Amino acid sequence: MKRHQYNILGVMSGTSLDGIDLAFIQFDYDVDRQWKFKILVADTIPYSQSWKGRLSQAISMNQMDIEKLDERYTVYLASVISGFIERNNLQHIDLICSHGHTIFHKPELGYTLQIGNLPILSDYVGHDVVCDFRVQDVLLGGQGAPLVPIGDRLLFSDFQACLNLGGFANVSFENNLKYRIAYDICPVNTVLNDLVKSLGKEYDCNGDIARQGSSNSDLLSELNSIDFYNQAPPKSLGVEFLKTYVNPIIKKYNHLSISDLLATYVEHIAEQIVKGIPLSEGERVLVTGGGAHNAFLLERIREKSPLAFEVPAKEIVDYKEAIIFGLLGVLKWRDDVNVLASVTGAKYDHSSGKVYRFFSQLE
Repeated sequence: MKRHQYNILGVMSGTSLDGIDLAFIQFDYDVDRQWKFKILVADTIPYSQSWKGRLSQAISMNQMDIEKLDERYTVYLASVISGFIERNNLQHIDLICSHGHTIFHKPELGYTLQIGNLPILSDYVGHDVVCDFRVQDVLLGGQGAPLVPIGDRLLFSDFQACLNLGGFANVSFENNLKYRIAYDICPVNTVLNDLVKSLGKEYDCNGDIARQGSSNSDLLSELNSIDFYNQAPPKSLGVEFLKTYVNPIIKKYNHLSISDLLATYVEHIAEQIVKGIPLSEGERVLVTGGGAHNAFLLERIREKSPLAFEVPAKEIVDYKEAIIFGLLGVLKWRDDVNVLASVTGAKYDHSSGKVYRFFSQLE
């Protein structure tokens, strides 16, 4: 018989390389078949410059070096998870549910790779693990992304849409036929953070530097003309999109100041988000991810859109994806659907992820 309460450690590493998000969550499945959650403790462990370098350069590595990196990263991830458990004296952990870190994502070619999902992870952390959620969906003809929308439906149904402003922006909502629709909209923090590196900063706090700049109409027009933005969903983005399309365009305008580049790119994000969320005036949109802390970006989005963009409590802004990947793991453990074909374009709804059982020597 399936249980109704689970203590889960959700683990997420995003493309913006901010760090590893860890959230210890209590999930309850009540008598009305509704999922509820409570964050018990959460933290983000920043990446060292060394790990940022390895992960950002991995896309250019050969297969042997990637396999070595995968093993090293799995061991490192296990040490981060174990340290979080020890520092917070966590007890009664039912599952650790980890996304891993995306290196390649080319669903149109039939593959995606998230490192840190090797079977040794469960041995090192000493708990059962559910991970590697994207591969099965790609094998079923899906995009392998976004996977968060099942959590949007089950945990945040009070909102007509959920917008994540992370390394990439993605949106999730129910269409008129009550199918969940979701897709990536455009790069966000992957570009903004990269632009401020030359200023010796990790990110543009509150969008203050962008606010000082002026949008360049020529650059904005070129960015808005990228073919991806006119494609119908399902569709998803990876770092390959940056290298092929976005970065070469921005590089042509390197005579502009960083503040002008940031201001232009913020305008680009705002315009693509308004274009990418087809809801009616006044409908509520939950905004999470690191970009939700960018006050200037939110101002530009709100200025251009008739929708009600709402930012929740900080712990949900910062840890929503870790929460939802925790839920994905629970659903997989229960053999319930955790990936929606209407979102990814897979052949059918399915329960995705790999399960690694930990067997202590005492068992």
